[in-house]
Amino acid sequence: MPVRPAGRRLLAAAVTLPLLIAGLGACGYGSQAKKDDAAPVAKGKKLGGLDKVKIGYFANTTHASALVGLGNKGFIQKELGGTQAEGAVFNAGPAEIEALNSGAIDIGWIGPSPSINGYTKSQGKSLKIISGSASGGVSLVVNPKKIKSLDDLKGKTIATPQLGNTQDVALLNYLAEKGLKVDPTSGKGDVTVARTENKVTPVAFKSGSIDAAWVPEPTASKLVAEGGKVLLDEKTLWKDGKFVITNLIVSQKFLKEHPDVVEAVLRGSVKTNAWIKDNPEEAKKAINAALEKDAGKPLPPEVLDPAFRHVEITDDPLASTLDREADHAVKAGLLEKPDLKGIYDLTLLNKVLKAEGKPEVDDAGLGVK
Repeated sequence: MPVRPAGRRLLAAAVTLPLLIAGLGACGYGSQAKKDDAAPVAKGKKLGGLDKVKIGYFANTTHASALVGLGNKGFIQKELGGTQAEGAVFNAGPAEIEALNSGAIDIGWIGPSPSINGYTKSQGKSLKIISGSASGGVSLVVNPKKIKSLDDLKGKTIATPQLGNTQDVALLNYLAEKGLKVDPTSGKGDVTVARTENKVTPVAFKSGSIDAAWVPEPTASKLVAEGGKVLLDEKTLWKDGKFVITNLIVSQKFLKEHPDVVEAVLRGSVKTNAWIKDNPEEAKKAINAALEKDAGKPLPPEVLDPAFRHVEITDDPLASTLDREADHAVKAGLLEKPDLKGIYDLTLLNKVLKAEGKPEVDDAGLGVK
């Protein structure tokens, strides 16, 4: 679908910023996860003769499925057998979409807005959403000395992780609904939107260069630990408190050529999610171990505990909320109404769920054409 001029500039900028997570050396489009002697290794027969599958994700608690599934628990590697799972860590979605389009990764955990942008920019040819992963885990955290209520946002500087990412779109939409005008490309207007990497945001918050941030976990809880206050939990803006924050995507080319590998990753994801729900205390430890490996250091309990608690793990992609998030991008002035029909292919996920005795999930009419 055509993109408005501001949106065209935004998307062009967004897909050319390969921002990498702190503490990891640059390695193509994303940083390779650090070597871990205890990490699971490929054993057995290679699926379809494939040596490895390259999987992207973020070092965020909203990507708990990836952190645990690809980590030492080995849920995903076990399903892949002799095909090695190779992880790559990204800071935000637009760079991960670029990596998917280039073939630098095959599959990825990612937010809804980059998924929408990647799908529409490629005219429906680049990717498919194949599963859900997480809901919630996003908050507007403010400096309580500068912002007392939601009516105090005018004239303030609010950070989001990256131009065009999921939280950026959510904030722009929220400000528009409150009648506050902001240029979506420059971030200037009644409120200044400062696109700031998650690793930098706590430093900027502490120094006073930003007044607030609309961010995912664990960044939100880090800001609270620095004296910030949660002024708005994004889930309160959604029906039943549920909205997609992370889903699982795959290159259409890879899906067509290696459906057995994709199905194996989905089996691993579903088993990972079930284990996280059944073993919350162990899951927190597994998540923290993965964060220490990927981001250089673990989270302290005062950050890890709320960051884990605020994220709901789910296999359901919550497809109807993705459609609403696309509407948010339209309202914010980023896109003309996109055609999202065909963005989902939940065939393999529902096959896996049925085999596990779990209910199938719905694509809200946005499934394969």
